[in-house]
Amino acid sequence: MCGLVGFFSKANHDTNIIRNMLHKIRHRGPDSFGIWADLECNIHFGHVRLSIVELSSAGHQPMSTSCGRFTIIFNGEIYNHLDIRRELGNNIKWSGTSDTETLLKSISTWGVLAH
Repeated sequence: MCGLVGFFSKANHDTNIIRNMLHKIRHRGPDSFGIWADLECNIHFGHVRLSIVELSSAGHQPMSTSCGRFTIIFNGEIYNHLDIRRELGNNIKWSGTSDTETLLKSISTWGVLAH
């Protein structure tokens, strides 16, 4: 089971906070860990990963789109993500086989869907 952490602060740019948070949940994701921060907006994400669907580093998180517009940390499983990939079409360049990448490219292509 992966672990997610994050925080928003109007004043704090200290990335050691997110590192300390990840250290506390390291047992949840022994395969890798990652940190993403937007210091201009004071948003910090952290992720510890237990590799299940995508065993390679192509599933590393936080994961960002190539243009940098979207960044995601995700824990879950999208059972029909291969169907979603087919629906996205053949013009998408995939880095790996993770459902997180499918979700991120879906958001990048179609936007955030809500009803």
